[in-house]
Amino acid sequence: MEVILLAPAGSFESLEAALQNGADAVYFGAGELNMRARAAANFSAEDLPEIVRRCRTRGAEAWLALNTIIYDEELEKVRALCRRAKETGVDAVIAMDPAVIRAAREAELPVHLSVQANAANIESVRFYAQYADVIVLARELSLEQIARICNEIREQEIRGPSGELIRIEVFVHGALCVAVSGKCYMSLAEFNHSANRGECFQSCRRSYTVRDTETGAEFAVDNRYVMSPKDLCTIEFLGELLDSGASILKIEGRGRSADYVAETVAVYREAVDLWKSGAVPSPEQRTVWKQRLAQVFNRGFWEGGYYLGRKLGEWAGSGDNQATVRKIFLGTIVNYYPRAGAAEVRLTSDSLPSGADLLITGNTTGALKLRAESVRVGDLAVPKAEKGTNTTFPCPAKVRENDKVYRLEPVTC
Repeated sequence: MEVILLAPAGSFESLEAALQNGADAVYFGAGELNMRARAAANFSAEDLPEIVRRCRTRGAEAWLALNTIIYDEELEKVRALCRRAKETGVDAVIAMDPAVIRAAREAELPVHLSVQANAANIESVRFYAQYADVIVLARELSLEQIARICNEIREQEIRGPSGELIRIEVFVHGALCVAVSGKCYMSLAEFNHSANRGECFQSCRRSYTVRDTETGAEFAVDNRYVMSPKDLCTIEFLGELLDSGASILKIEGRGRSADYVAETVAVYREAVDLWKSGAVPSPEQRTVWKQRLAQVFNRGFWEGGYYLGRKLGEWAGSGDNQATVRKIFLGTIVNYYPRAGAAEVRLTSDSLPSGADLLITGNTTGALKLRAESVRVGDLAVPKAEKGTNTTFPCPAKVRENDKVYRLEPVTC
């Protein structure tokens, strides 16, 4: 079975991070008609040729998310974007609104059904197979339910418009929504910004006080974040998920940083490749994978998700990032010296001690981790370069002017 590891890309930094670490396909939005329309990290239609070019260079596919509900006045914009996607070589459109599905089909683009369609049974799969070659199943299904659907697809030979058997996509890592398959109205009710239009203000991620409006009595809740689920993490049972028949593994996180994309893609790439080889990861390997995933942005992990038959999520204990490693911004790259294999950074925000672990991110660089084995100011080696200085350090890969440099430090309680 061919397995596709699908990575999020909300910026060129994240796109490069995904491709450099082994993503088979990336998904992204272009403009405001996608579920991350409010995020600062988003592409435009003008970026499509460059996105496709970079994907082709790495042998990956480019999937355009056009997955919000659509209003009449936006229909021509949808059609124009689908035509542009076809012209530039985009491989598929992710959609849930029938108007978008129709526009994509008219542009002769393959359709992938969004999770927001909430396909949860074989009859829904059979219906949507008229229009889509890939179906993202509802997030609330168990492994047994997914396996039953995948078996029925094979036994009944349910095929999409391409003539190929329908492929099933599932989420393997990242943020979970308190609402069923992400269809939430809290942000609309409170801020007049609809989550179903990509404008979610994440009301569920906040803490609330419950008060009796008649008596004024307040109710103490053990966990104040009772609507904010922990992040999904399937690394412990990824083999079982693949054995169920799902063949497209989706990492959530178009609004997250390049280092998050790099680490999650790298870890799941290793796990998928191990499964393909027929080997079973040792407990020690699984522990290492979990530790690496915990280093980047997360709200704690609900390691079973709904896949293991659990119907109630685990709630985040905090509204803050729970990563075990924090990033401290130092400054930006001003030069790279290829012969010396060294980079020069202008320290505008903090100091750089010798031996520090660094992260460098950029639109072409992606997310590069390294250790500054030594640092120099001018011609002198120093134990620590202070804020306000230009500093050089050994760098094994090319970095670019204006790339951002961070110091990585363990989070201590």
